[in-house]
Amino acid sequence: MPESWDSFETIKKDTELDIELLKREVGRCFPFYDVRSIENTVAFFCRVDKESLEEKFDSLRQSLSEKGYVPLLRYEKGEHIIYIIKKPKRKEKSIWINILLLIATIITTIITGSILCQGHFDIWNMPNPMDILKPENLLKGAFLFALPLMSILIVHEMGHYFISRKHGISTSLPFFIPVPPVLSFNIGTFGALISSRDPMPNKKALFDVGISGPIAGFIVAIPVTVIGIATAKIVQIVPFEDLPSGETVFGSSFLIDALANLILDIPAGYTIDMNPILFAGWVGLLITSINLLPAGQLDGGHIFRAVFGEKQKYIGWAAVGIMVFTGWIFFAIIIIFMMGMMHPPPLNDDTDLDIKRKLLFIVALAMLILCYIPYPIHIVP
Repeated sequence: MPESWDSFETIKKDTELDIELLKREVGRCFPFYDVRSIENTVAFFCRVDKESLEEKFDSLRQSLSEKGYVPLLRYEKGEHIIYIIKKPKRKEKSIWINILLLIATIITTIITGSILCQGHFDIWNMPNPMDILKPENLLKGAFLFALPLMSILIVHEMGHYFISRKHGISTSLPFFIPVPPVLSFNIGTFGALISSRDPMPNKKALFDVGISGPIAGFIVAIPVTVIGIATAKIVQIVPFEDLPSGETVFGSSFLIDALANLILDIPAGYTIDMNPILFAGWVGLLITSINLLPAGQLDGGHIFRAVFGEKQKYIGWAAVGIMVFTGWIFFAIIIIFMMGMMHPPPLNDDTDLDIKRKLLFIVALAMLILCYIPYPIHIVP
């Protein structure tokens, strides 16, 4: 117990916390034998019943949330401590931002699809860029690329959204990120993100929110990939050094190779040519593997933090090391310097996961391994 904590009797009267209210609320769920305060945090040292801990803490969390407070349960040095702070105030953004970004992303993916259907990956290599806007090309781009890709992304994000709502976590609708086809390689979007306005209440919610998106997106990505493979042309493998300059060569995953061999009879020395539908499935499975990486605020960070606790950061560093040696150096740098390796704990960091979620963790790990693509893109110099 820090020596700088004040006893309950000497808690500063000018604190923003309603001590009497907190005392009643905590005492309703947990008998406490000591109270300490520092600045605008109050710590209740409680006696808990492990069997009813999760239910009682969730009741306390919901009750305090309505009154503008956030409780955090920790087990430290043999004692259960409930820390209580003021709930941060967040300004909610208009839903029109989500709608406009979604419309913009649909437009950019349709335009990208139009380019792909003409055998190109960006606008700069097209002999006549105005061909992008021809109705027949836009229609092909919409149905053969934008629709399957956006279906995967939307289902992935809505998986997060509905599971968050199920656990009583206030969550925004997805913010999609449109990208015009001006890069040398692009898919019309940088994906999407969801903003949680509440912290994760417990390990079960953390795990469920993390795994829901990848599983939902994976379920859609599989039939898209199967259709793409079934409609793909079988072409002879050309040595990398014999390919023309600027040609894009895609890496493959265990899953795509397995599906290709199962669906098609591919002779030795031949492979399948990437078409827009298969490319959408390829991107969907790639996004699944990226999100399942056990680092920071990625979905995999949620999952591994729920399963392994604070040890998640070591697993995250190991994953970054693997990324560096498999052609993912740029994304590894983004994770380290922008997302971070540490994942914050849920409010209740004491209760464990049940057997069902532990089995689902094995499923998530299998999805990561099957969908991971070492050296995903090669561009011939």
